[in-house]
Amino acid sequence: MAAAAESGARAWLSGGSPRPGSPTSSPELGAGSRSRLGPGSGPGSGIERPGARPPGPSAPGHSFRKVTLTKPTFCHLCSDFIWGLAGILCDVCNFMSHEKCVKHVKTPCTSVAPSLVRVPVAHCFGPRGHYKRKFCAVCRKGLEAPALRCEVCELHVHPECVPFACSDCRQCHLDGHRDPDTHHHHWREGNLSSGARCEFCRKTCSSSDVLAGVRCEWCGVQAHSVCSAVLTPECTFGRLRTMVLPPACVRLLSRNFSKMHCFRISESAAPEPGDGDDGVDGSAPAGPGKEVAAPESSKQTLKIFDGNDTVQRNHFRVISVPRLARSQEVLEAALRAYYITEDPQAFQLQALPPPTQAGDADTEALGKVWSGGTAEDEGSRGPGSRDVPEAWVIRALPRTQEVLKIYPAWLKVGVAYVSLRVTPQSTAQTVVLEVLPLLGRQDEGPEGFQLLEVLMGSRQVQRMVLADEELLLGRLQAIRQTSLRQMSQTRFYVAERRAVAPRVSLFVGGLPPGLSPQEYSSLLDEAMSLKAGLVSMSHVYSSQGAVVLDVACFAEAERLYMLVRDTAVHSRPLTALVLPDVLHTKLPPDCCPLLVFVNPKSGGLKGRDLLCSFRKLLNPHQVFELTNGGPLPGFHMFSQVPCFRVLVCGGDGTVGWVLATLEEVRHRLACQEPAVAILPLGTGNDLGRVLRWGAGYSGEDPFSVLLSVDEADAVLMDRWTILLDAQEAGGGEGSVVDAEPPKIIHMSNYCGIGIDAELSLDFHQAREEEPGKFTSRLHNKGVYVRVGLQKLSQARGLHREIRLQVEQQEVELPSIEGLIFINIPSWGSGADLWGSDSDSKFEKPRMDDGLLEVVGVTGVVHMGAALLKPQPRTPCLTLRAPAARLPPAGAGPSSRTAITFKSEESRQRP
Repeated sequence: MAAAAESGARAWLSGGSPRPGSPTSSPELGAGSRSRLGPGSGPGSGIERPGARPPGPSAPGHSFRKVTLTKPTFCHLCSDFIWGLAGILCDVCNFMSHEKCVKHVKTPCTSVAPSLVRVPVAHCFGPRGHYKRKFCAVCRKGLEAPALRCEVCELHVHPECVPFACSDCRQCHLDGHRDPDTHHHHWREGNLSSGARCEFCRKTCSSSDVLAGVRCEWCGVQAHSVCSAVLTPECTFGRLRTMVLPPACVRLLSRNFSKMHCFRISESAAPEPGDGDDGVDGSAPAGPGKEVAAPESSKQTLKIFDGNDTVQRNHFRVISVPRLARSQEVLEAALRAYYITEDPQAFQLQALPPPTQAGDADTEALGKVWSGGTAEDEGSRGPGSRDVPEAWVIRALPRTQEVLKIYPAWLKVGVAYVSLRVTPQSTAQTVVLEVLPLLGRQDEGPEGFQLLEVLMGSRQVQRMVLADEELLLGRLQAIRQTSLRQMSQTRFYVAERRAVAPRVSLFVGGLPPGLSPQEYSSLLDEAMSLKAGLVSMSHVYSSQGAVVLDVACFAEAERLYMLVRDTAVHSRPLTALVLPDVLHTKLPPDCCPLLVFVNPKSGGLKGRDLLCSFRKLLNPHQVFELTNGGPLPGFHMFSQVPCFRVLVCGGDGTVGWVLATLEEVRHRLACQEPAVAILPLGTGNDLGRVLRWGAGYSGEDPFSVLLSVDEADAVLMDRWTILLDAQEAGGGEGSVVDAEPPKIIHMSNYCGIGIDAELSLDFHQAREEEPGKFTSRLHNKGVYVRVGLQKLSQARGLHREIRLQVEQQEVELPSIEGLIFINIPSWGSGADLWGSDSDSKFEKPRMDDGLLEVVGVTGVVHMGAALLKPQPRTPCLTLRAPAARLPPAGAGPSSRTAITFKSEESRQRP
């Protein structure tokens, strides 16, 4: 068995920059001095295709050739217009360039991009959407039809290009596999904002015509692909460095949990990728259940599969070739459809039978084979005859030996990989024995190491330990038989054989509140059969009806996660979230990470876009969707962080929800008083107005929002506890019987009794019945107006139903329909019922003065007048009180409500 070590002294050929989009620009990346990142970089390669231009020393993997231009075209390197009729085109990835720019191309071809990824990280693709002026990162074409976008990075792809996308998403946490000790830029090519300027040369590096320029997805630095090689490789997280939760401070051993589960991203019901294929060579999209467009009379359309997997799934790609094309030309076109640039002589095309003949192995169709030979007889002709099947599968020819790349599973090593020649007798154990001396571990025995097979899929990265007696050559042939694309995305790592102590934190919410830890344990054991010794309950939040389970087995954690999501307790569905561990001792001294809560249902439903934006600007682990478990999982994850801030994206109700949860878990937090910022997404947004965050979010740049949060000043605000104690009076004072248990709620803005509360309740019930209609603030306010008009003719006489005491002095109530207790100088979407002017009797109200303003309203017309034309002081009832209480008993109706207001701040009256 021959072995050769590949030097890792250079990251890219001719000292070029790292691949835009690869997780890092470490010198370990890429090929060494003896490797060749050209069309023949794979096994059995080294032969150039006829008519292809050899790639330059800094053009990794491209198959360039000169073409005649028939329409306006732009260069993908300099983004300038290509004048004249000649350009240089890559046959595989559609990279177009000036002839003068070819020697400067450093962006690798899609065919070799997977081999240049340092640490494979899967993507999180959301639902399909329309993205104007965006380009696919795989085929480099415009995204005209609905496309997919990664929720964590700026990768945009066609649905049919997803299987060919690199697993080069951002590495947002430590998972025990090649964890870095330094953080480098994570470059992503193209789709930059208009007017973006290069960090190095200060010239424009964006383009709306082609995929050009690169951007670091952590710090936001933008540059030309050529200039990015000159910049310092280390990333400092840019302007938001104090707000970002560093990936080196987050640990999550997730094994085969998908990235969607790890980042708590709601999974969409989008069709599986590959159900429509963006045909190469100008062909039309095709896929399962789709008709293939009729070709021109001089051409023939063929369905191409790359292995047994695509045949079973009926996921094919379409090529259009001349009817008289030779088998060599057809085979090359089929290989290009799957971004394969290896030597065509190592493959052949095997015909598939029609569906009616699928079970007949002796049919003539199964005997048809187009090989990569160069024969010129009639048998080497392509689809020239009438009986040529329309469906073909690419098969790799058997190989007696092969060169295999073995990567070290640890980062601190002087080489990127080593190359070994494997034979039919080579096993995983013999490969490890040969690799260790080449990696400088010759003094250690092979029994302490193992060989890992890693499938770097675009949606999930899967790892599998190979048995010591596994025959590698047979394993490689089996992978190619399954899928040639899968073979190009498969790597082999040599790793230390060490006992990993798995620990997965599983948050379970939606349980009945108020139970003891033993009762929660019995309830979960009855519903899901917890395995003793593997599952323990580390935290119990009884008031919230939630627990945190520590699972010491990956398989058990995966089983519980899927089971909890399908389980309901007392007709209430449970919530399951996988939470990472924040290594708070490793946080930088100046780091004060931002905990972000987003309610996607608030106000104008802009929360969904903000979720995606904040996940890209920050670490997605610090962004929580409130409809998926509420705010408690976020506070639990940050419980040991010594200093953090909170951003709540939602309406006033959402802010109150988060503040109430914070009040309940404050004693468990290392940072018990985090500053809370607001991005108003609701309908009224009174608290956002008072704190100067605006009347409502209207599409501002999320980056600017984060800068405003970082620069905001902290102010104090009173929060009040309200005790609702319903009692029913009998014949006398001694016969008072509790009608229902007391209830405690918290108030930040205001609290209404009577007509104000009735309108709010009607609006809430209308939104719960038809949430899809409440998509804009204007519509929501219209609903308030409609329910208010319905109350015009109703008279309640609230002053006859309640009694009000202020400082133990009973206040005589005039004829009113509603009583409002105000803590902030804004009510009903901006109206100031009290007035901001001071007078001889009262000082100017403040939200931190420890006092409440009590205002009475006479009805719907009075409320509408205050909203349309606020008065300096709303007439009727105006009081200020440190506490307002109704007596629990006395003359009046048989049912009364006792309301107690209590400031959370200990202050004296001004």
